[in-house]
Amino acid sequence: MSRFYGVPLWLQQPRVYFGILVTLFAFLTYFWNYTNPPDLYWDENYHVASAEKYLNEVYFMEPHPPLGKLLIAAGEKLFNANDIDDSFIGTDYAKELPAGFSFKGYRFFPALFAWLIAPLLYIAFLYITRKPLWAFLLSFFYVFDNALIVHGRAVMLESTMLFFCMGMIVSYLILIDKKEHKHIFPLCSLLFGICFACAIGTKALAMIMILFWPLVIVQMRKKAGGQYDFYKISQFLALSLSAFLLIYIAIWQVHFSLGKRVIDSLPNQGYYQASEQYQTLIANGEQNFPLMLKENLHFLSHYSKGVPKLDLCKADENGSPFFFWPLGARSINYRWETPDSISYLYITLQSNPIIWGLALLGVFFGCILLLGSFCIAGAKPLTYKKEIAVWLALWVSYMIAISQIDRVMYLYHYFIPLLFSFILFAYVFMEMKQIGKWKITETHKNWILLFFATLIFLSFHFFRALTYYEPIDDDAFKKRMWLPVWGLHCVNCALEE
Repeated sequence: MSRFYGVPLWLQQPRVYFGILVTLFAFLTYFWNYTNPPDLYWDENYHVASAEKYLNEVYFMEPHPPLGKLLIAAGEKLFNANDIDDSFIGTDYAKELPAGFSFKGYRFFPALFAWLIAPLLYIAFLYITRKPLWAFLLSFFYVFDNALIVHGRAVMLESTMLFFCMGMIVSYLILIDKKEHKHIFPLCSLLFGICFACAIGTKALAMIMILFWPLVIVQMRKKAGGQYDFYKISQFLALSLSAFLLIYIAIWQVHFSLGKRVIDSLPNQGYYQASEQYQTLIANGEQNFPLMLKENLHFLSHYSKGVPKLDLCKADENGSPFFFWPLGARSINYRWETPDSISYLYITLQSNPIIWGLALLGVFFGCILLLGSFCIAGAKPLTYKKEIAVWLALWVSYMIAISQIDRVMYLYHYFIPLLFSFILFAYVFMEMKQIGKWKITETHKNWILLFFATLIFLSFHFFRALTYYEPIDDDAFKKRMWLPVWGLHCVNCALEE
């Protein structure tokens, strides 16, 4: 193997060391010191309690599919960081933590997946742009977003779901690029199905990713003649669907096999919404997979019906309408405390406004470019017209689907289309060749992306006190209340209103 100063040739490639840099930066923003703060916040109260039930083989039903919580429990099982792991098996909501409680295990897999999304996104940008520098700088959209960091480092489900969604996206890009490769194509078909099973096995919102199945199929055209390659389509469907069914069934089977103990302090004397037939199965230690899956899926919809609707008249409403999400609204103060009489510590779901603003511009200009290509006579054909249309359609489809849900929803429910808008921005950026009389060269684009990356990094540090539970006083907090639509308030600011 050719070497230079003892370094293998493949490591000397720019795409490799830029990828290493992205992974290193994401380690520092997402994974480093992930046990801070050492207290519960937002849905951690629910998910820690669920993980303890798995660790103690307690039967329960949950409003989300099981994979995310199984991995949370697996993290605690792996590290065994707490001597006591049964404090919350008799409740669905953990409150007072035992003395010396450690989050090392419970937060491990969510933080790990949040970190590893970054190199996956870098790979996606590399496939899209074919330029390592651009892929590196575009990765800043994820690496330095404060909202994604806050949520990704917690005992929550979004980072696990997003990791497998990104796995699907990367598999999709490789599938359409390597559809003639006899080894890579079947392997990515399997990974595609596995990632989809894991994504919807974590949160039902990932169902939007089902749209990638027809997207792959329409790409299966032969180079010569433009006819569909039905052999490739059949191969893709057989492998991806088989992998999906195998993994999805396995996820639920693990959940069912761990539900052996019934604790009567839980809802309905510990049986939740289980039918009499289901209760008999539990009592006898038996299983009926179709029945159990049907009733658990029914519980997901049953729980959602009990969630209150959005009420913006409530002073403490943390939810927000879906059409405010692209603006970063509304921010959620997950936890606060005061270490002294001057400053406060906050853990807040607050977007990086530079990132979210650029992502929204990507959506806006994507619409403009498509409309212009259809409506303006003599307009130059778009190089990436199909790609812009695909990712814009994915973004719009998610927003339309989410608008049909009448229960209260939160800013983090925008994370999937936010990833779509990152990729859409990349295609729009590559499509830009001229602004007025100014022709945009590749060198210009290098500097533009470097400028955006610098703004992203500075904005990340400006809001980092709200991300990492660092001391901040009221005056400094007020300087960060940029948009009223965010609903961002310091403790004293809220008291003044």
